[in-house]
Amino acid sequence: MAESEWQPESPEEAALPPPHRNFMIPKKEINMVPDMGKWKRSQAYADYTGFILKLNESIKGKKLTCEYKVSEPIEKLIDLLNTLDRWIDETPPVDQPSRFGNKAFRTWYTKLDQGAENLVATVVPSELSDAISEVAVYLKESVGNSTRIDYGTGHEAAFAAFLCCLCKIGVLRVDDQLAIVFKVFNRYLEVMRKLQKTYRMEPAGSQGVWGLDDFQFLPFIWGSSQLIDHPNLEPRHFVDEKVVNENHKDFMFLECILFITEMKTGPFAEHSNQLWNISAVPSWAKVNQGLIRMYKAECLEKFPVIQHFKFGSLLSIQPVAS
Repeated sequence: MAESEWQPESPEEAALPPPHRNFMIPKKEINMVPDMGKWKRSQAYADYTGFILKLNESIKGKKLTCEYKVSEPIEKLIDLLNTLDRWIDETPPVDQPSRFGNKAFRTWYTKLDQGAENLVATVVPSELSDAISEVAVYLKESVGNSTRIDYGTGHEAAFAAFLCCLCKIGVLRVDDQLAIVFKVFNRYLEVMRKLQKTYRMEPAGSQGVWGLDDFQFLPFIWGSSQLIDHPNLEPRHFVDEKVVNENHKDFMFLECILFITEMKTGPFAEHSNQLWNISAVPSWAKVNQGLIRMYKAECLEKFPVIQHFKFGSLLSIQPVAS
């Protein structure tokens, strides 16, 4: 993310309209493995990774329950996510022979598909209405695939891209950083977990026991940043059920561990081998650095994930200007 797009504005600057931009409907650009070089050189890659790392830095050492500013756009994003949650309640799973991939998800998804632009319009001010159709695509991409009824890190990345776009058009600002992770992204995770449980969604492209997690990655990165320099909790503690139960409301990483233990049976070392190995790392700073490297290698540099990513005017496939 370009540094200028995250600078606090003076009141005079805040009142100015954003520079004119030709918004467009994002589309796929990475169609073959050789196209991956184009992605890694793109402005979108620089902006997306910059956004993830900026948030990673801003929440370092802070609890989910700490005090932070909650702006009006943040409140509106929570209302949007609450609407998605309510639609799950209104769309119960149907009886079907297959345990996994409940077809009621498609009914739920149709509501989002048809209503996404209206939802985004509640967050984006009227003077930026031209951006709505571009930004809404990332929201639609962030909840799973309605054909396969699966969900994975590519869908999670689309939600981060959605938030990144809202920053780029000035709806979210530099002093929203804590609320973006602790309030909006955390609420998104709650809704996604409810979707995954309710409709028994399949993990998209899961590596099984060899992957970090069936569904998510970013909350492990940001959650490990929260725990850097914690006076008592070390990486070895997150496999301790008592520690997780006592601290999960404060730390995103432990909330993820709790969800895994609710969803999976058997010894932790067997069903979540990668995480078990991470518990042996001596410090949270090392865990955080390692997870960022792993995210780039296992998600951002993997063709099966990035082939689905969409590029527009806000997250551009154009190479970074040197």
